[in-house]
Parts: sequence; structure tokens; C-alpha cells
Amino acid sequence: MVHERESLSPFGSVLFPHIFRSFRMAVQPSKLVLAFAALTIICVTGRLMDLSQTVVVSNQGHVSLPGGIMGRWPQGGTTELDAYLRSEAELRTLLDSPQAETAKTGVFRTLWEFADAELQTTTTSLTAFDIRQFTSYLINSVLRCGRAAAWAFTYHTIYSLVFSVVALAALSLAGGAICRIAAIEFARDGKTRLGQAWRFARRRFASLVSAPIGPLVIAGLLGLPIVAIGALGNIPYAGELLTGLLLPLALILAPFIAVILIGAAAGLNLLFPAIAYEDSDFFDAISRCVSSVYARPWRLGFYTLAAAVYGAVCYLFVRFFSFALLGLTYGFLQVGLDDAKLQAIWPQPTFANLLGASAVAPKMWSLGLAAFFIRIWVLGVIGLMVSFLISFYFTASTILYALMRNRVDGTGLDEVYEAPEGDTLALEQPSIPTSDPATTHVAGSTRATSE
Repeated sequence: MVHERESLSPFGSVLFPHIFRSFRMAVQPSKLVLAFAALTIICVTGRLMDLSQTVVVSNQGHVSLPGGIMGRWPQGGTTELDAYLRSEAELRTLLDSPQAETAKTGVFRTLWEFADAELQTTTTSLTAFDIRQFTSYLINSVLRCGRAAAWAFTYHTIYSLVFSVVALAALSLAGGAICRIAAIEFARDGKTRLGQAWRFARRRFASLVSAPIGPLVIAGLLGLPIVAIGALGNIPYAGELLTGLLLPLALILAPFIAVILIGAAAGLNLLFPAIAYEDSDFFDAISRCVSSVYARPWRLGFYTLAAAVYGAVCYLFVRFFSFALLGLTYGFLQVGLDDAKLQAIWPQPTFANLLGASAVAPKMWSLGLAAFFIRIWVLGVIGLMVSFLISFYFTASTILYALMRNRVDGTGLDEVYEAPEGDTLALEQPSIPTSDPATTHVAGSTRATSE
């Protein structure tokens, strides 16, 4: 079936240019409000949990490593995470050093600064206009972020579990609502109110939360028989024989586990959009995403890379805009305010550090209070910049899902499930005259037509 929208599209059968609509859709106030709310919850939770500082920091210039090797820490000190990413030997040395009892910081602050540095390095690599270099930086950054998460869960397990629960809940609600708004807008150029999207995310909260961790649970359940076979091996004499005889069962289950984990990892960013488009549970979302990965892997990879490159360019623009906003404000204040007093309450922002270099705390209470308020407002600007990233990620992922669904299942780009009766999440239709029979066609597609 040829859909009217596709036939009139200037892109014809080439779908990836639709990705370039992500920026315009991502900067909408409703999406930014949802992303900012989730970011606020995550940051407040992280800051409160960081009151218990457990991450060791070293300010030494040189540290003795095993084997008589001398390792040099970066200027300004290094954290557990920095040492872990270099080698286990450096981490062990740091944890055994005298700073392990004195100089410490928080897990959230450590991960935040690490993620900010990785994001800045990856995006600025685009200024070389080398896609291969950018792709290399992007893949390396993803792998390093995975190792950072492994460090957090390995060495700060309780902290990471509690923080992950809060972050997952906040991002599930915000991401589900953003994806629903983006799905309605992309499919039909329609509008969904913020309250309607929020109610959708609340109604599908269980599916949204379960979708990212569902593949891990399924893989764990499939792996239980293999664990049981391993446990049988502990039986004296007969155990190793049973393990050898039952090994084919493990070899049968292992491929299914690999298929689920690889498919879920590659299609992770499609899970929330699948729920938003289909209004389905997490089993259906996982099934659709895994099938998309294996049906058109190269196309999904190309779409994802195109979205990543475009997102990096958009982030550079948004960061430059934020820097210009803060820099111009600082410059005009500098004209009318004493320079020493301005430096005391607000370190000059730079493109690399929008907060400005750390300064000595003002001695006067009035200067300290002024510096506190200014920092809050600057953090608000930075928060909006990060909120754009969150909004762009979920918006672009929603568009990717629509494109992949079209290529894999032949589903029209304008098809999105909407409950037929009394659904408060239904698309707001503009008032249309009833005299023209051609305009009485129902805009929303039903689940029957989409399947």
C-alpha cells in the first residue's frame, strides 16, 4: 500500500533525511520541560547521595606502580575512575595510597565530569570534518562509558543500584512522554498536550521501566539451566560426567541468550519509541526492536550514525548558544560592575567550562550569597542545554523507529496507534467542516490496521 504522505514526500523512498527534523522537534518547550524535570530529579538525587563521599582522589604527581614503574597522574589529580580506565594496577595503587583516607569526592560528580569530558571530546572531533575519526571517537566513548558503569557497579554497588533505580524511573516517565509527543508529531504533524503525554507515560510506566532491563531478565532466566549444569559439576566423580553429558543443552540455550542480548543492545534506543508508537507492553517492544536489528542491521547502523553526527552538530550549536548567552551577560555586567567583585561572585565562563574556573570562596557573606544565586542560574542554563540532549535522543530515536518499522514491516510513516474511544491521549484534531465528505476520514489508525 502506498501512503499519501510518502508519495508526496520530497525525499521519496530515501528516508534518512527525516532524521534532520529531530532538532526542530527536540527544542519544543513541552519536551524540554519533561527532560529538565527528569534531569533535575537525577541531579538532586546524585548530589544528595554524594554527601557520602566515597571516591578516592589523588593529587600526587607521581605514583609508584607494581614492578617499579612510575606512573604520572594528570594535572589536578585523578579519581578512581581515571585509574580504573587505565589499568587495575593503577586503581589498586590509588586505593592503597594515603589519599584513600582523606581526599575523596562523590560518585555522581565523578561520573558527571567524566561524561561531560567524553561528550565534549566526541562532539568537537567533528570540527576536523572527518566522519571516520568521529565514528572512532564515538565508538570509543561508548565503550569507555560502559567501563565507567562497570566501575561504579563494581566498587560502589549499593550507591549505583539506588541511583540507577531513581534515574531509570525518571527517564522512563520523561522519555516515554517525549517519545509519545514525537510519535504523534512525526506521524501526523499533530499536537499532544504535555498532560496527555504525561498520563500516557504514567499508564505505560511498568512497560517503560521493564523494557531496558527486560532482555537482561530473559537472558538470566535462560541462563539458569546452564548455571544448574555448572552446579551439578560440583558433585564428586559424577558431577563432571553430568556436566559433559548435559553440555549440549547449554550450547542450545547460549545462542538464544546471545541473540537477545545483542539485539537488545543494538536496538536499545528503539524500545521507548516502540511503546510510544504501538501503545504496547515491553514484550512486544523488545520483539519489535530485536527483529528490526536482525532484519536490517546495516540500515539501522546507518540511521544511528546519521542521527549521532547530526546530534553532535546540534549539540555544538546549542553549547555555543549557551556560551554566547552567558558570555554576553558576563561582558555587559563587566562594563558596569567592579571587575574584582564580579570575579568573586562569578568566574568568567568559557566554551569548555560554562561554570567558569573554580574560585576561592568569597569572605563576605553578601558576595557568597550572590555567588550562590548566580551559580544556580548558570546551572539552569547548563541544565537546559543537557535537557536538549535528552530531548534530542528520545526524539531522534522515535524517528529512527518509524523509519525502521517502515522498512522492516512496510508500515506507513503516518501510522501510530490511538485508542478509538474516549482516550485522553488521542490526537487533538483541528476543527473541520462536516460538509465535505472527503474531510470526514478518521485520521487515527487503529491497532487492526497497523498489524
